[in-house]
Amino acid sequence: MNSEFFKRIVSSIILIPITLFFLIKGGFFFNIFVIICFFITTYEWHNMSKNKSYNIYGILFLILSFYSIYLLRNSFEETYIYLLLVILICSLTDIGGYFFGKIFKGPKLTKISPKKTYSGMVGGYLLPIIFFYLILVFTDLFAKLEVSTSLFLFVFLISTTNQLGDILISFFKRVSKIKDTGKIIPGHGGLLDRIDGMIFAFPISYIIFLIENFTWNKK
Repeated sequence: MNSEFFKRIVSSIILIPITLFFLIKGGFFFNIFVIICFFITTYEWHNMSKNKSYNIYGILFLILSFYSIYLLRNSFEETYIYLLLVILICSLTDIGGYFFGKIFKGPKLTKISPKKTYSGMVGGYLLPIIFFYLILVFTDLFAKLEVSTSLFLFVFLISTTNQLGDILISFFKRVSKIKDTGKIIPGHGGLLDRIDGMIFAFPISYIIFLIENFTWNKK
């Protein structure tokens, strides 16, 4: 096991319980957590793009993205479940992409992000779809949802958004000639490196939830 991979594992073991605590706790603690994450992410973006004309547009987008996190957590009767759903899809997309890419390798997906492969892209779709199928069939964690075409289209769309967001941030890093946006998370780099796809998935998912009006489960 190389040191970089070991750092990723240790960071995840620490970060996941912390994030889940604030996510489930909600209220004041969750809002403070989101605000802190917003300022860290904005700081990293500003450092990366401070001499670029698009700097302010990125900051405005981050305001929109983090506000959508607040809305996802506080606007719906199921409280944290819908936000957890989006985070899980994005995280499983990253994990599937990482491991499938490492195991199967193959042709590169884009020059913008040289480590990304077509096999990783496929893994990024497969893992969240398989995971949610098993969760919905064998548990009641997302009791309001059911196995349906609409749900899996949602998973596919959010996974796609996450992967495209990841590539877009990689493009900005490439333009700025940096490898990572920061060093706050060992094995990952900056916070923006870790949530690069999520910041695009949050606003999209909130809009979808509003349009669908939680009609995935017709029971």
